[in-house]
Amino acid sequence: MPERRSWQNKFNEWFHDMLSKAEIVDYRYPVKGGGVWLPYGFKLREKILSLIRKLLNETGHQEVLFPLLITEGMLAQEAEHVESFSQQVFWVTQAGRESLAEKLALRPTSETAIAPMFKLWIRSHVDLPKRIYQVVSTFRYETKATRPLIRVREITTFKEAHTCHETFQEAEEQVKTAVKVYSSFFDELAVPYVISKRPEWDKFAGALYSLAYDTVFPDGRTLQIGTVHNLGQNFSKAFEITFEAKDGGREFVWQTCYGISERVVAAVMALHGDDHGLILPPSVAPIQAVIVPIPYKGYEEAVNRKAESLTETLRREGFTVHADLREKYTPGAKFYDWELRGVPVRIEIGPKDLEKGVITLVRRDTLERTVAPEGEAVKALESLLSRVQADMKNRAEAWLKQNVKRLKSLSEAEALVKAGNISGIIELSWCGREECGLKLEDTLELKALGTPYPEEKVEGLKCVLCGGKAESFLRLSRQY
Repeated sequence: MPERRSWQNKFNEWFHDMLSKAEIVDYRYPVKGGGVWLPYGFKLREKILSLIRKLLNETGHQEVLFPLLITEGMLAQEAEHVESFSQQVFWVTQAGRESLAEKLALRPTSETAIAPMFKLWIRSHVDLPKRIYQVVSTFRYETKATRPLIRVREITTFKEAHTCHETFQEAEEQVKTAVKVYSSFFDELAVPYVISKRPEWDKFAGALYSLAYDTVFPDGRTLQIGTVHNLGQNFSKAFEITFEAKDGGREFVWQTCYGISERVVAAVMALHGDDHGLILPPSVAPIQAVIVPIPYKGYEEAVNRKAESLTETLRREGFTVHADLREKYTPGAKFYDWELRGVPVRIEIGPKDLEKGVITLVRRDTLERTVAPEGEAVKALESLLSRVQADMKNRAEAWLKQNVKRLKSLSEAEALVKAGNISGIIELSWCGREECGLKLEDTLELKALGTPYPEEKVEGLKCVLCGGKAESFLRLSRQY
C-alpha cells in the first residue's frame, strides 16, 4: 500500500465520503441499518457477484433461491443455533389485522430454512453430494452502532453456500474446496487476507468448527470478509436429514456452509484508496477505462469523433469503456470525477495526440502517464490493466504483511496497547485453553481471530499467559 497519507489518517471520514461522492450506496434511507445501492455501486456489486458465481458454478455448485420467511418452529429446531441469534432476529407477528398463529422470522441465515428441503430432496447416497448457493438479503438486529456495508441490519449481498455429503471426510474435502474458491476470489479482487480457525467460544453456532477470512483496514482494524463452516451432523440430526447408504442402512448427512456479504465491497473500496478517491481493481471495476477528449478551439469535433471510435474499438475487444463527452465539464473536472470513482485507466485524446497518431494513458493507482500508438490501443490497454491489477495486489499484500506481527511475550503486547500502537494483527503463543484465550482478550482489550489455518507447528514455545506448552498462535486484533 502507498505511503500513509491523509485519507488513511482520516479513514472513517474518507470511507463515508466515498460511499456518497462515488455514488456507491446512499444510507439516508429512513430505516436504520439499511441503504440504497446506487447505479455505480450496484455495478461494482454485480461484477463482484459475477466473479463468485463463476467460481462456484465451476466447482459443482448450483444457484437456488429460498423464501425470506422462516417459521419459529424451524428456527428453534437447532437449539444452539437459535440461541446465538436470539437477540438479532426480526419477527413478523401480524398480517393485516390478524395476529399470526406462529411467528415468522426474517432469515438471519438459512441453515434452518434449507434443512427441511434437504430432508425432502435427499433420499439415497445417489443424491449426494449436493451443493447449492444463493445470493439474498438477510436481516440481523444489530444493537451496536451500524456502519455502512460493514455492520448493517439488512445484509443485501449475502452469498451463502450449503452442501451435503456421505462422510465426514467428504465434508472436510468440501471445506478445502471452499477455501480454494474464496482464496481465488479474494486474490482476484486484490484483497489480502489471513485465514484463521475461530476459537471455540466464537465459532458459528451449530458448527464443528469455523474458518474465517480477515483483512486489515487502513485504520488498523480487522474486518471479517468470509467464513467457512464444517457443520458436521448437527443440523442433519436436528432436522432428520438422512440417506440410504450403500450397505442399505440409513445415515445422517454431513454438511458444510460458507458465506460472504457486502463487506467484500467495503474491502475492495477501503484497501486501495488515496487522497483522490477510490482505486478499483480492473477485474471488477464498473468502467475499466474512461476516454476523455481534450478539446481545443477548432478541434472539438475531431477529438470527440476519435474518442467515440476508440470507445467502440475497445468495447468490441471486451473492455468496459466510457467516453466522457460532457460539454459542460472541463477536462480537469472530468479527471477529478473519474479519479474519485476509481476507474483504473484514463485515456486522453487531444489535438497533439491526433497529429501524432497516439493516445495518452494514465493509470489510476500511480497516476503514471504513458503514450502508445493509436493502432496499438487494444494491446496497450490490455497490458496496462494487467500491470495495474498485479501491482494493486502486491501493494495490498505488502500492507497486510507489515500489519501482522508475531510477538514473543505478553509484556511486549501490553506495551503496544499502552502506547496505542496496536494496528493490524498480533500473534501470541497460546496453550489452546479457552480460559487463557479469554483472559488474553480481556487483558489486551482485543478480540481473538483464532489460530492460523492451515495449522502451524509450534515447538519449544510456552503460552504467554500461563507458561504451559504452546499448541498454536492466537491472533488478536481490534475488530469492526
